[in-house]
Amino acid sequence: MPATLAPHTLDRLLEAARTAQRSAHAPYSRFPVGAAVLDESERVHAGCNVENAAYPMGTCAETNAIGAMVAAGGKRVTAVVVVGDGKAPVTPCGGCRQRIAEFASPGTPVIVADRDRVRAQYTLAELLPHGFGPENLQA
Repeated sequence: MPATLAPHTLDRLLEAARTAQRSAHAPYSRFPVGAAVLDESERVHAGCNVENAAYPMGTCAETNAIGAMVAAGGKRVTAVVVVGDGKAPVTPCGGCRQRIAEFASPGTPVIVADRDRVRAQYTLAELLPHGFGPENLQA
């Protein structure tokens, strides 16, 4: 079970991801997604999916949130929230799971929600078992 986030921290992440979702550029899939990551300094960084007519050159919300964190000087992801509206919980795609692994530990909470509620909560290890990360490159 993932580490529990303080309610006010979860609220901050949910609000940032939901706000980002409203800004998504998804004219092709019509599937807007927002994401927010919490860094090691408790700062929240958000991103949304941005599609491109030259499919599949778009970028996922999680990727953009991580990019915003790195641009702001963040080094570690300590929590992730993904907001998407679907029949099933909208979890990060495989590529985003790998991108999260670059900056997070296996126990990092990944919370998925929609516009109204939290739908599920995982650890990164549950979403990416036996993942390949920076530690695998150390001699």
